[in-house]
Amino acid sequence: MQEKPLLYVDVDGVISLWGFDPNRRPPGAFAVVDGIPHFLSQAAGRHLLALTEWFELVWCTGWEEKANEHLLTPLGLPTPLHYLSFDADRDPGHTTPGHWKLAALQAHAGDRPLAWIDDAFNAACWDWAADRSAPTLLVATRPETGLLDAHAEQLRDWARALL
Repeated sequence: MQEKPLLYVDVDGVISLWGFDPNRRPPGAFAVVDGIPHFLSQAAGRHLLALTEWFELVWCTGWEEKANEHLLTPLGLPTPLHYLSFDADRDPGHTTPGHWKLAALQAHAGDRPLAWIDDAFNAACWDWAADRSAPTLLVATRPETGLLDAHAEQLRDWARALL
């Protein structure tokens, strides 16, 4: 393998958590982004930093360039990540068949191996991953817990197997 596989990282439900019991908050801290409070997972930053050894990280989020503006310092990431840009006329309610991120993701990834962490996969995502000719791993998170140790271990093991 010449290049590291790509790791596409969503923010909401992976790094920015919600839906957890407020009396049993996971490790992390609140940050205000464009006037909106977000609870940022402490574990996600640690895991993403470690995963840079195995992957080329790319933001795959509606935050687009704002992920670099608002998340690098709180997550402890040393350099800005590439990010995907999505069509301005995408379906914000995710009601159309397919998935609003797939076209941009496929255009960026081409035939490179990739993993994608998100909390909102639908059937189109799983079908797309199964149909790709390059190795593809989807890692589904839950918005109240986000990126966990087990997810990071799964990603490392998958990347090691590509060597």
